[in-house]
Amino acid sequence: MTRAYARLAVIAAAVVLLDQWTKSWATSALMGRPNVPVIGDLVQLTYTRNSGVAFGLGAGVKFPYYLFSIAAVIAILVLVWRRRVTSGSRHLALALIFGGAVGNLIDRVASGEVVDFILLSWQQWQFPVFNVADSAVTIGVALFALAWGRDGRQPETIPGGVSLATDAAGELPVLTPHAGAPLEPATADDPIAQDEPRTPAHGSGSR
Repeated sequence: MTRAYARLAVIAAAVVLLDQWTKSWATSALMGRPNVPVIGDLVQLTYTRNSGVAFGLGAGVKFPYYLFSIAAVIAILVLVWRRRVTSGSRHLALALIFGGAVGNLIDRVASGEVVDFILLSWQQWQFPVFNVADSAVTIGVALFALAWGRDGRQPETIPGGVSLATDAAGELPVLTPHAGAPLEPATADDPIAQDEPRTPAHGSGSR
């Protein structure tokens, strides 16, 4: 668990540092200036402040949106603490979400607004302006969803046509018989077989 916390802390800290540095740069270099094209009109840099949640949703509505960030941080810490997430890809996903949530939480606590500066547009369509923290959360959620059904442990076969796997939580062992696998005959050394009642063979009996 110590290693999991260390991995989570390192990745999340990198996200927070990059997010805060880019927001500081955007404030000093972009505020009051027209849009700066990076890849034509497809990717542009522009300065804006967002009082809502990610991608400008809920802007202008008086609501303590920082509660969502706090809830996400607590939920991730609980998942790691209870060892509900074991795969590396899911740890990476949670670290990205954690770092993004903390990055935006710092802005909301400091000023009540989040600095956004990345603008994507295509012809007449424009995506809401966002920042590094929003990107980390979005990538983390997508990665976690993709890893959900792909990180399960492969069953390990043991003698007798039975697979040793884990349950959905990844904690309890589950024995699953293979389809078509023959059952091995009980032996004299099998304590279960010794306790089973014996049926006399056909044609035999007491005389």
